[in-house]
Amino acid sequence: MTEPDLPDDITAHDLDPSVRQDLRSLSKDNAEAVGRHMVMSATLMADDPELALRHARAAKDRAGRVAVVRETCGIAAYHAGEWKEALAELRAARRMSGGPGLLAVMADCERGLGRPERAIEMSRNEDLDALDPESRTEFAIVIAGARKDMGDVDAAVIELQREDLNPARTGSSAARLFYAYADALAAAGRAEEAREWFTNAKKADTGELLDTDERLAELG
Repeated sequence: MTEPDLPDDITAHDLDPSVRQDLRSLSKDNAEAVGRHMVMSATLMADDPELALRHARAAKDRAGRVAVVRETCGIAAYHAGEWKEALAELRAARRMSGGPGLLAVMADCERGLGRPERAIEMSRNEDLDALDPESRTEFAIVIAGARKDMGDVDAAVIELQREDLNPARTGSSAARLFYAYADALAAAGRAEEAREWFTNAKKADTGELLDTDERLAELG
């Protein structure tokens, strides 16, 4: 495979030290090339996900037995909408490294493949206690989405009610949780409560990343 070009100013030293440590099993030159592709993938993921995936694939072709490289490829594929590839790569990374892996992303891939029931099955079969609080919240948001996909909006509401719905919380994780809860309430026909939680999401969204104003305008 022809590898995408790498700018001269990109180096593997831009990676987190723990990632560079994982690449030490490779030859020095190969580790540098793999690291540079990983940096480019992360840099491009938001603005050019397809090119980001090409860089991630190039890293995988060079270091397919390194778990963090497979995980990077999985995340890049996810952002590019390549659900099947993303799921395969994240499963491979999980087998290599152990631990819970990126369960929320894996479950969302199942939704992307039109298999919400498999995402819900993950919520029954996985050890969710192994997740940190933010990862658990993200997983709950995905599972609530899967329940909505299947037409069970009341179950989606209940799923999110198990999380920390403290309106005083702020930050990305809280904002996303409040937004998902408001969205589920709106789908369930509970407009007044939905307005309340879209407002809470707006207050928590310190980075102003969510379209809460538009959703509030829709509800009137």
